[in-house]
Amino acid sequence: MQADTSKTLTFVVPAFNMELYLGRCVNSLVAARRTDDIEVIIVDDGSSDGTADLADSLQRRLPGVVRVIHQTNKGHGGAVNAGVAEARGTYIKVVDADDWVGSDSLERVLKVMRRQVSGPSPVDLLVTDYVYDKVGKHRKHVVRFANVMKPNRVLGWDDLRHFGIAQYMIMHTLIFRTDVLRESKLELPEHTFYVDFIYSYQPFPWVKTLMYLDTPLYHYFIGRDGQSVQTDVMIRRVNQLRKVNRLMAEATPERGTVPQGLYRYMIHFLSINSVVTSVFLILSRDPKNYQAKAELWKSMDRMSPQIARDVRRKLPSRAINLHGPIGRAIIRWGYGVAERFIGFN
Repeated sequence: MQADTSKTLTFVVPAFNMELYLGRCVNSLVAARRTDDIEVIIVDDGSSDGTADLADSLQRRLPGVVRVIHQTNKGHGGAVNAGVAEARGTYIKVVDADDWVGSDSLERVLKVMRRQVSGPSPVDLLVTDYVYDKVGKHRKHVVRFANVMKPNRVLGWDDLRHFGIAQYMIMHTLIFRTDVLRESKLELPEHTFYVDFIYSYQPFPWVKTLMYLDTPLYHYFIGRDGQSVQTDVMIRRVNQLRKVNRLMAEATPERGTVPQGLYRYMIHFLSINSVVTSVFLILSRDPKNYQAKAELWKSMDRMSPQIARDVRRKLPSRAINLHGPIGRAIIRWGYGVAERFIGFN
């Protein structure tokens, strides 16, 4: 489906058993003063609670703005794929059904986006800040990118400064131009967790221009029971992390085939993802997973010696490959410290 010039922005909302949260999410997306050029596509991914009925009632209440897709369960990736395929907006943003957006930030982002749509060369990617909105925490951690990008101007990859050691652009920061996302032929794997890493990585070689808006648009709701980013859940699903890491490595362009700034960032992000995957293999305390960790790094060597060398040179990669029981103990301690101070799980 081609982008509809009458729609500035499509929100894709994957929803599986999200009856408790979906209303809050959608209400935040339609809280803008103007909604005639916004569409919200709710993808009911085979829910067994009241999500489907709630989605249909939102569609009836907001005709022309909310559309609903009902499908058999395909996982987060399959729901995103369905929403991207049906999107009619010039831009597209994925918002998980238990998250929401801030109203003041939304107005600011839409104002910029509408100006881009009416211009001759709309940017390929808009980047915003986001908030870790953790249950029980009064002080919220805001992830900002002002140290990396100058706000409110069109940038190329080589205009970006160096990212911090644990700083990267996840799905919550990104608003893609829809045609660019489709040109990248992004197809997320179905029934796979943590595919947001792929969404935030594989399309980047097709992005030529970007703009940073220093406003905390996205509120990432974490800390509820059963969430996929809880530590114990991620340990149980560590093979899903390994699969995502492999797909990211395969999507990494060789040095010299893309702008230097883009290659530098993708190596940075691939290093972080490889470290995250390695951490949970270590946290499992399973000797088989220690071997899987070693194989993760060896497989990158086999895939591309150049990419592997560049990833291994990053400080987090060097730290995660500390040897033996003492090295693993240090890594577990470091993870605990980071989780207490940042509260990302």
